[in-house]
Amino acid sequence: MRRLAAEVFGTYSLVFAGTGAIVVNDASGGTVTHVGVALTFGLVVLAMIYAVGDVSGCHLNPAVTLGFLAARRFEARRVAPYIACQCAGAGLASLTLWALFPAHPTLGATLPAGAAAQSFALETVLTLILMFVILSVSSGSKEKGVLAGVAVGAVIALEALFAGPVSGASMNPARSLAPAVVAGRLEHLWVYLTAPVLGAGLAVAVCSLIHGPRCCSAPAAREKDEWTANAA
Repeated sequence: MRRLAAEVFGTYSLVFAGTGAIVVNDASGGTVTHVGVALTFGLVVLAMIYAVGDVSGCHLNPAVTLGFLAARRFEARRVAPYIACQCAGAGLASLTLWALFPAHPTLGATLPAGAAAQSFALETVLTLILMFVILSVSSGSKEKGVLAGVAVGAVIALEALFAGPVSGASMNPARSLAPAVVAGRLEHLWVYLTAPVLGAGLAVAVCSLIHGPRCCSAPAAREKDEWTANAA
């Protein structure tokens, strides 16, 4: 229950701060700025990794959870509860923002600036890069080392900086699903539900190619032993 609560709260914080920065930027006439929005997403992920990473691994993202599953670093039976909690946390955050800013038309939903196919390709590549970095700085399904949070937060901010104006740089199905449902902007949701999952899967193959097959051959049983030891 502690792990699931950590995923709910961590994803709530991510969506509330990240999409909240978008909403506040729109409501204040651009005072947050695009750079500020990108940094907000990166910084809140960095903070959550240090706050709850030792508890749940701080996935905060269904694509990341599925990526760890594909890399054989996460037990299959834990996937559905993790994804459900991530979507619940994101949904609660979007409902909070809706209560605070009921007139905002999108609540920070991700929408393509151009063709949907362009954003699909961009989200796939962005998530591939993000998941590759996560796999490279993690042990099992948890980040390792004092700078792991910096690495993950930095790549999220970096990708949001250059790709945000085109695709929204979601890289996270839960982050896109929640504001789309609450704001009723479902027309391009399929892009942000499918492309990140595809990108995360491709990252597993790239990680094995670069770091060797052992990168993604750690059995889920090892992860189970880690959880058992932590619980004890």
